[in-house]
Amino acid sequence: MSIHAEAVLRAGLAELHVSLSDAQVQGLLDYQNLIGKWTKVYNLTAVRDPAEMLTHHLLDSLAAVAPLQKHLQGRGLSAPSLLDVGSGAGLPGVVLAICCPGLAVTCVDTVGKKAAFIKHVALALGLPNLSGLHARVETITQPFDVICSRAFASLADFTGWSQAALSPSGVWMALKGKHPAEELAMLPPDVAMFHVEPLAVPGLAVERCIIWLQKTR
Repeated sequence: MSIHAEAVLRAGLAELHVSLSDAQVQGLLDYQNLIGKWTKVYNLTAVRDPAEMLTHHLLDSLAAVAPLQKHLQGRGLSAPSLLDVGSGAGLPGVVLAICCPGLAVTCVDTVGKKAAFIKHVALALGLPNLSGLHARVETITQPFDVICSRAFASLADFTGWSQAALSPSGVWMALKGKHPAEELAMLPPDVAMFHVEPLAVPGLAVERCIIWLQKTR
């Protein structure tokens, strides 16, 4: 990875108010390299250009770090857990695992080679808090404090398929593009949105937001 890529990444982190160690920054760059290598064989992602990968994958996922950290601090969880649904190449799950060492991240995907890639990343980057799982999310009953997705499915399907994996006080964190008004209108009565968080991704002039959801009491 070039010195230029590291400079762009560090500038983006500063803009997002995310403070990382040199080792974490290197971990993100190494992760992007691994995506590039595996994609040549396994077609993990449609984005092949390294510069585009940096903005569309790394920085796009990094935009969720500060909001997630704020949420976790607000809940006062001592050993929080997160499930990344339809994780694909590990976005945003791997990025969150690198940036939040105290967060136990499980990336689940129905495609075996994608789950295998996550396991490889965890070993290659030395991330004991990251695990890959080859399964359908509907089969997961282990409780998670946060369940997240990025461009996975409609909000109704996302929450419906993963509700058995949500802890009693857990929340859903859906990374979306434009404000999904139609999807929100289709939510069942036992799921409620409690916050919409606009995101600004460095180097990406597109609309992004996080939709925070929870089960209605």
